[in-house]
Amino acid sequence: MIKFLDLNKINRQYAKELKNAASRVIDSGWYILGKKVKEFEIKYAEYIGVKHAIGVASGLDALSLIFKAYIELGIMKERDEIIVPANTYIATILAITENRLKPILVEPDINTYNLDISLIEKNITENTKAILVVHLYGKTCWSEKLESIAKKNNLKIIEDNAQATGAFYIPENDSGLRVPYSGPYKRTGALGDAAGNSFYPGKTLGALGDAGAVTTNNDLLAETIRALRNYGSHQKYINEYRGLNSRLDEIQAAFLTIKLRFIDSENQRRREIAQYYLENIRHPEIVLPCCRQPAVNKPDNVWHIFIIRHRERDKLRKHLLNKGIQTMIHYPIPPHKQKAFGEWNNLKLPVTELIHNCVLSIPVSPVITKKDILHIINAVNDF
Repeated sequence: MIKFLDLNKINRQYAKELKNAASRVIDSGWYILGKKVKEFEIKYAEYIGVKHAIGVASGLDALSLIFKAYIELGIMKERDEIIVPANTYIATILAITENRLKPILVEPDINTYNLDISLIEKNITENTKAILVVHLYGKTCWSEKLESIAKKNNLKIIEDNAQATGAFYIPENDSGLRVPYSGPYKRTGALGDAAGNSFYPGKTLGALGDAGAVTTNNDLLAETIRALRNYGSHQKYINEYRGLNSRLDEIQAAFLTIKLRFIDSENQRRREIAQYYLENIRHPEIVLPCCRQPAVNKPDNVWHIFIIRHRERDKLRKHLLNKGIQTMIHYPIPPHKQKAFGEWNNLKLPVTELIHNCVLSIPVSPVITKKDILHIINAVNDF
């Protein structure tokens, strides 16, 4: 069986370092908000290209704490509206609703699966306070038009960077060609006012448990989030806010510091696999991801997930399983059709629904073998 993502094999590459790191943390006698968390926060902030990285318990908490901090700072209030892509994992939506803010669901671009930036302005009202973009499946969602809309309407831009750690924003023209640019390219997680990052084990930078971080250049926001993640306290037993317990622990921080060294090479391997799929999957009824330049040379996508589309997705999935290939569906039910959001169940979002009914994720792990890649391509083409 070709696993969709062989976490055992991925982490086996670094097993000796990971075990030694765990031993050092155990022997240190300090397990919460110690030297390892501080070290990782510094190194991750440097990697992303921001002033601050604040380690928290998960990617959901990272996003939620950003909104909570903005509320504490008086920048947002309950029932304010947040524009968010309808095509996303439910955690993106939960970060908004758990802060009693109102999600405004906007359809994605069928070619990129990301938020359709051309639809944003028609959804802005006097209550809109932010745009939450999701770099879905590892593909950067950004443009000069997005920045212009936010500036014109005095909106915050928050990034859900759970799936795209290591990707860059590369300005392009309408033909998909890079435009002249004098400065250094920015990574996702450093593009907006703040970003939520996830280190769930299956992510491009994965811990060995739940973990996340907020990245931002805003000093006051960072200071507020540092308190909020720790019961609302900067100093023990003195609570400035009604915070929560959401702290990146020492062992996960130590693991992440090790794995951060390898993320760029692993992401490049994903690009190489994606390029091979794009060149060799030739089934006439299967829709491949849109990529106007060779994927191997496109740093705006880390290919966390390689999505294909077919109108008979479930039959295709069964066919591949019979060939010994494990696949996943990201995601079978869109947020507006979930029981948790019953008030939205009658909404009609045809692009989102098409995507969720037709997409299938095939393996794109950095440790997958060439033999397995060829087997997957042949099996897809034979459907």
